Amino acid sequence: MPKVQRLKCCGTAGIASLTQTGYRGGMNKRITFSLSRTDGKARTGTIRTPRGDIRTPAFMPVGTAATVKAMLPESVRATGADVLLGNTYHLMLRPTAERIDRLGGLHRFMNWDRPILTDSGGFQVMSLSQLRKLTEEGVRFKSHIDGSDHMLTPERSMEIQRLLGSDIVMCFDECPALPATEEAVAKSMRMSMRWAKRSRDAFGDRPGHALFGIQQGGVTPDLRAESAEKLKEIGFDGYAIGGLAVGEGQEAMFGVLDYAPEMLPEDKPRYLMGVGKPDDIVGAVARGVDMMDCVLPSRSGRTGQIFTRRGVLNIKNARHQDDPRPLDEDCTCPACRNYSRAYLHHVFRAQEIISSMLLTWHNLQYYQELMQAMRDAISEGRFAAFEAAFHAQRAEGDIDPL
Repeated sequence: MPKVQRLKCCGTAGIASLTQTGYRGGMNKRITFSLSRTDGKARTGTIRTPRGDIRTPAFMPVGTAATVKAMLPESVRATGADVLLGNTYHLMLRPTAERIDRLGGLHRFMNWDRPILTDSGGFQVMSLSQLRKLTEEGVRFKSHIDGSDHMLTPERSMEIQRLLGSDIVMCFDECPALPATEEAVAKSMRMSMRWAKRSRDAFGDRPGHALFGIQQGGVTPDLRAESAEKLKEIGFDGYAIGGLAVGEGQEAMFGVLDYAPEMLPEDKPRYLMGVGKPDDIVGAVARGVDMMDCVLPSRSGRTGQIFTRRGVLNIKNARHQDDPRPLDEDCTCPACRNYSRAYLHHVFRAQEIISSMLLTWHNLQYYQELMQAMRDAISEGRFAAFEAAFHAQRAEGDIDPL
């Protein structure tokens, strides 16, 4: 049997193992991470939380404003998702973390009873470069909704995520857009490490909840190594690889992933933030990543871009208007079981709401089936063969038009 590693909040104060003493409606459980099998660098295992298991490698659909757009929570679960991502920045502005807390927490508010990971808000604030002022204290910014002034610090980010009640909390960091000079990346990374320590201190001892640190350093190995060592010195329950998928391109991203995951503790979950396309995800898993999130499958569903085993298709194209076949004959989602390409082309062109519902469900289910296929391949020691077959099938392209 694989050895189960208890996730510890071990910081400089030597805080004890996380023990669940009662979330809203919860029972006494520890959050644990166990690796069940590796195949090359690829890993499969389980994060066990009081709200349910997260099978890894895991893809987390993004519920930005307490909803995965065009999906009911039970529909998201039916795709195979074990965990959702919530967005601290958007929720702090509307409806506010304090209101969500008064209404029983984010799980009850959005009717999702399984694990939730919340980001720290740092990435979204970074994207507001014209509306923000960055200092050692934190980031002062204006709301994109109404122009109101706000201050987000490591301490405030921890407070917001505590009010939301998320199971996995991300420390507050600054994420510079690439390309950037090495000097700028180093300065940003070192400030993020100081903010990581403040996040760790502000998070405190919260039984049943985990805090993840975020490695920064751009595409420079020495900076990535420095960041990883500082995070391990502080001590976190899991470790994210941040600062990628921000304009550097897949080749550069894979170049970092060739070494960055191995800089992080082997016995803790490794989370690649904001990734990505299916081939990005397969490549990340091949390099030792356990968790990923991205808006791409849901956003693409709303714009008519469909992910299938044979690659990407665009339902807007006229070639589909008389096609009675499903999007993907091997998919069991409602869109593929019950509707033709012709119908899906029609409702997309007519801007019917059902189009977003069906195409989003399909894309999310494709992603979850991809994750399950990788978990199975790793467990059976055939990940390299799976990866080769994955790329070969996508290279074939979509089925021929009728």
